[in-house]
Amino acid sequence: MNNINITRDDEELALRIVRENITSYLNDKEYVPNAEFPEIFNEEMGVFVTLNKKGSLRGCIGYIEAYEPLIDALLDLSLASAFDDPRFAPVTKEEINDITIEISLLSKPQLIKVNEYDEYLNQIEVGVDGLIIENGYYRGVFLPQVPIEQNWNILQYLENLGYKAGASANLWKKESTKIYKFQAHVFEE
Repeated sequence: MNNINITRDDEELALRIVRENITSYLNDKEYVPNAEFPEIFNEEMGVFVTLNKKGSLRGCIGYIEAYEPLIDALLDLSLASAFDDPRFAPVTKEEINDITIEISLLSKPQLIKVNEYDEYLNQIEVGVDGLIIENGYYRGVFLPQVPIEQNWNILQYLENLGYKAGASANLWKKESTKIYKFQAHVFEE
Protein backbone atom coordinates (compact mmCIF):
# COMPACT_ATOMS: atom_id res chain seq x y z
CA MET A 1 0.00 0.00 0.00
CA ASN A 2 1.44 3.36 -1.10
CA ASN A 3 4.83 3.21 0.62
CA ILE A 4 3.73 2.29 4.13
CA ASN A 5 6.18 -0.31 5.35
CA ILE A 6 5.06 -1.57 8.72
CA THR A 7 6.01 -4.86 10.32
CA ARG A 8 3.67 -7.09 12.30
CA ASP A 9 5.69 -6.18 15.43
CA ASP A 10 5.06 -2.47 14.70
CA GLU A 11 1.35 -3.18 14.22
CA GLU A 12 1.19 -5.00 17.57
CA LEU A 13 3.03 -2.13 19.26
CA ALA A 14 0.58 0.41 17.80
CA LEU A 15 -2.42 -1.64 18.97
CA ARG A 16 -0.90 -2.02 22.44
CA ILE A 17 -0.25 1.75 22.70
CA VAL A 18 -3.89 2.49 21.81
CA ARG A 19 -5.27 -0.02 24.35
CA GLU A 20 -2.90 1.04 27.15
CA ASN A 21 -3.68 4.73 26.55
CA ILE A 22 -7.45 4.16 26.79
CA THR A 23 -7.08 1.90 29.85
CA SER A 24 -4.82 4.42 31.60
CA TYR A 25 -7.35 7.20 30.97
CA LEU A 26 -10.15 5.04 32.39
CA ASN A 27 -8.04 4.57 35.53
CA ASP A 28 -7.30 8.31 35.84
CA LYS A 29 -3.64 7.78 35.03
CA GLU A 30 -1.46 9.51 32.47
CA TYR A 31 -0.08 7.13 29.88
CA VAL A 32 3.60 7.59 29.05
CA PRO A 33 4.72 5.17 26.34
CA ASN A 34 8.27 3.87 26.11
CA ALA A 35 10.40 6.55 24.42
CA GLU A 36 12.03 4.10 21.94
CA PHE A 37 9.92 3.60 18.84
CA PRO A 38 10.64 2.21 15.38
CA GLU A 39 11.12 4.93 12.74
CA ILE A 40 7.61 4.53 11.30
CA PHE A 41 6.17 5.98 14.52
CA ASN A 42 7.86 9.30 13.66
CA GLU A 43 6.33 9.44 10.15
CA GLU A 44 3.35 11.67 9.46
CA MET A 45 0.42 9.90 7.82
CA GLY A 46 -3.36 9.81 7.86
CA VAL A 47 -4.63 7.55 10.65
CA PHE A 48 -7.97 6.30 11.95
CA VAL A 49 -8.56 4.46 15.23
CA THR A 50 -11.73 2.37 15.21
CA LEU A 51 -13.25 0.67 18.25
CA ASN A 52 -15.65 -2.24 17.79
CA LYS A 53 -17.71 -3.94 20.48
CA LYS A 54 -18.97 -7.42 19.71
CA GLY A 55 -18.94 -6.71 15.98
CA SER A 56 -20.56 -3.26 16.14
CA LEU A 57 -18.93 0.13 15.76
CA ARG A 58 -18.24 1.74 19.14
CA GLY A 59 -16.11 4.72 18.09
CA CYS A 60 -14.04 5.93 15.16
CA ILE A 61 -12.02 9.12 14.85
CA GLY A 62 -9.13 9.92 12.56
CA TYR A 63 -7.14 12.20 10.33
CA ILE A 64 -7.41 11.80 6.55
CA GLU A 65 -4.32 13.90 5.89
CA ALA A 66 -0.93 13.57 7.54
CA TYR A 67 -1.18 15.86 10.55
CA GLU A 68 1.35 14.72 13.13
CA PRO A 69 3.77 11.82 13.75
CA LEU A 70 2.09 8.42 14.00
CA ILE A 71 2.85 8.05 17.73
CA ASP A 72 1.15 11.37 18.53
CA ALA A 73 -1.80 10.52 16.29
CA LEU A 74 -2.25 7.16 18.02
CA LEU A 75 -2.25 8.82 21.44
CA ASP A 76 -4.69 11.56 20.40
CA LEU A 77 -7.02 9.40 18.34
CA SER A 78 -7.22 6.52 20.81
CA LEU A 79 -8.74 8.86 23.41
CA ALA A 80 -10.88 10.70 20.85
CA SER A 81 -12.39 7.48 19.49
CA ALA A 82 -13.06 6.15 23.00
CA PHE A 83 -14.37 9.31 24.64
CA ASP A 84 -15.16 12.02 22.06
CA ASP A 85 -17.00 10.34 19.16
CA PRO A 86 -20.29 12.30 19.23
CA ARG A 87 -22.23 9.26 18.01
CA PHE A 88 -21.52 7.28 21.18
CA ALA A 89 -21.36 7.60 24.96
CA PRO A 90 -17.80 7.47 26.32
CA VAL A 91 -16.26 4.01 26.73
CA THR A 92 -16.49 2.68 30.30
CA LYS A 93 -14.22 0.48 32.42
CA GLU A 94 -16.91 -2.20 32.36
CA GLU A 95 -16.84 -2.59 28.57
CA ILE A 96 -13.17 -2.04 27.68
CA ASN A 97 -12.45 -5.79 27.64
CA ASP A 98 -15.27 -6.31 25.09
CA ILE A 99 -13.76 -3.77 22.69
CA THR A 100 -11.40 -4.62 19.85
CA ILE A 101 -9.14 -2.03 18.28
CA GLU A 102 -8.57 -1.48 14.57
CA ILE A 103 -6.05 0.97 13.11
CA SER A 104 -6.06 2.26 9.53
CA LEU A 105 -2.93 3.92 8.12
CA LEU A 106 -3.84 5.98 5.06
CA SER A 107 -2.11 6.87 1.83
CA LYS A 108 -2.22 10.45 0.60
CA PRO A 109 -5.61 11.24 -1.01
CA GLN A 110 -5.53 11.69 -4.81
CA LEU A 111 -8.11 13.72 -6.73
CA ILE A 112 -10.05 11.56 -9.21
CA LYS A 113 -10.16 13.53 -12.46
CA VAL A 114 -13.23 12.97 -14.66
CA ASN A 115 -15.00 14.76 -17.49
CA GLU A 116 -18.37 13.11 -16.83
CA TYR A 117 -19.62 11.85 -13.48
CA ASP A 118 -20.17 8.28 -14.76
CA GLU A 119 -16.38 7.99 -15.23
CA TYR A 120 -16.11 7.62 -11.43
CA LEU A 121 -17.59 4.13 -11.78
CA ASN A 122 -14.45 2.91 -13.57
CA GLN A 123 -11.94 4.74 -11.39
CA ILE A 124 -13.03 3.54 -7.94
CA GLU A 125 -12.43 0.02 -6.64
CA VAL A 126 -14.83 -0.99 -3.87
CA GLY A 127 -12.93 -2.46 -0.94
CA VAL A 128 -9.62 -0.92 -2.05
CA ASP A 129 -10.34 2.79 -2.33
CA GLY A 130 -11.51 4.97 0.53
CA LEU A 131 -13.30 8.10 -0.64
CA ILE A 132 -13.55 11.77 0.28
CA ILE A 133 -16.30 13.87 -1.28
CA GLU A 134 -16.28 17.69 -1.24
CA ASN A 135 -18.68 20.28 -2.56
CA GLY A 136 -18.79 23.66 -0.87
CA TYR A 137 -19.27 23.03 2.84
CA TYR A 138 -20.37 19.42 2.26
CA ARG A 139 -17.65 16.90 3.06
CA GLY A 140 -17.80 13.19 3.77
CA VAL A 141 -15.31 10.35 4.17
CA PHE A 142 -15.51 6.57 4.09
CA LEU A 143 -12.60 4.23 4.80
CA PRO A 144 -12.10 1.49 2.17
CA GLN A 145 -13.54 -1.23 4.41
CA VAL A 146 -16.93 0.53 4.89
CA PRO A 147 -18.60 -0.50 1.60
CA ILE A 148 -17.49 -4.10 2.15
CA GLU A 149 -18.87 -4.12 5.72
CA GLN A 150 -22.15 -2.61 4.44
CA ASN A 151 -22.29 -4.86 1.35
CA TRP A 152 -22.56 -1.84 -0.99
CA ASN A 153 -21.92 -1.80 -4.71
CA ILE A 154 -20.19 1.20 -6.32
CA LEU A 155 -23.43 3.18 -6.76
CA GLN A 156 -24.50 2.61 -3.15
CA TYR A 157 -21.00 3.60 -2.02
CA LEU A 158 -21.16 6.93 -3.89
CA GLU A 159 -24.76 7.64 -2.84
CA ASN A 160 -24.05 6.95 0.83
CA LEU A 161 -20.96 9.15 0.60
CA GLY A 162 -23.29 12.01 -0.38
CA TYR A 163 -25.48 11.30 2.66
CA LYS A 164 -22.40 11.12 4.91
CA ALA A 165 -21.46 14.60 3.66
CA GLY A 166 -24.89 15.86 4.75
CA ALA A 167 -26.13 16.25 1.18
CA SER A 168 -28.17 14.18 -1.28
CA ALA A 169 -27.37 10.81 -2.81
CA ASN A 170 -26.64 12.60 -6.09
CA LEU A 171 -23.86 14.83 -4.74
CA TRP A 172 -21.28 12.75 -6.65
CA LYS A 173 -23.00 13.64 -9.94
CA LYS A 174 -22.63 17.42 -9.55
CA GLU A 175 -20.00 19.07 -11.74
CA SER A 176 -18.67 21.14 -8.80
CA THR A 177 -18.06 18.03 -6.65
CA LYS A 178 -14.55 16.74 -6.06
CA ILE A 179 -13.89 13.13 -5.11
CA TYR A 180 -10.56 11.91 -3.80
CA LYS A 181 -9.48 8.33 -3.28
CA PHE A 182 -6.96 6.82 -0.89
CA GLN A 183 -5.96 3.38 0.31
CA ALA A 184 -5.56 2.04 3.82
CA HIS A 185 -3.35 -0.48 5.54
CA VAL A 186 -5.74 -1.91 8.14
CA PHE A 187 -4.84 -4.11 11.11
CA GLU A 188 -6.64 -5.10 14.30
CA GLU A 189 -6.31 -7.02 17.52
